[in-house]
Amino acid sequence: MKNKLEIIQAIANGDEQALAIFYNMYSEKIYNTALSYTKIVEDAEEITQDVFIKVFKSISKFNQESSLNTWIYRITINTSLNFLNKKKRFKLFKNSINKSQLINFQHPGVLLENKENAAILYQVIDCLSNNQKTAFILSYIEELPRQEVANIMEISLKAVESLLQRAKKNMRLKLEKNHPNRRKLRK
Repeated sequence: MKNKLEIIQAIANGDEQALAIFYNMYSEKIYNTALSYTKIVEDAEEITQDVFIKVFKSISKFNQESSLNTWIYRITINTSLNFLNKKKRFKLFKNSINKSQLINFQHPGVLLENKENAAILYQVIDCLSNNQKTAFILSYIEELPRQEVANIMEISLKAVESLLQRAKKNMRLKLEKNHPNRRKLRK
């Protein structure tokens, strides 16, 4: 198996080795993206498992109209947002989010010396609309090219740029209001 299309076909045919290769190719991206949404390791792990189940069940339907990366990110984002919405509904009945988990949140891409700033940044990201949050996470945390972000979100490049501008403005206002003594936050 040399290319992604051969791996997809092998997975569709039930090849477990191809599934393992596919998992090794995408598990870190899926996990990191899910973690950017949830900020809780166990939740990100659960989302990662859910994404692979969805991919495995629907891999034969992948029609190659978009890139495999785009398709995987789309599934990951939708699964993450659905997970958070479901968790929010349960929160009405039980306070399921432990605030200390948010404070101690550690994303794999955040350096130890930036841990406190990252925790503040991720709390501010949570205040964004889902579209702004998705554009911001994919662009600045996952560091995807803007055109790929547009493809994943199924919107124009101009719309992505607009979402990012609004996200940065909203985040700046929230940071100035809640953390007026903070200087520039870095990843």
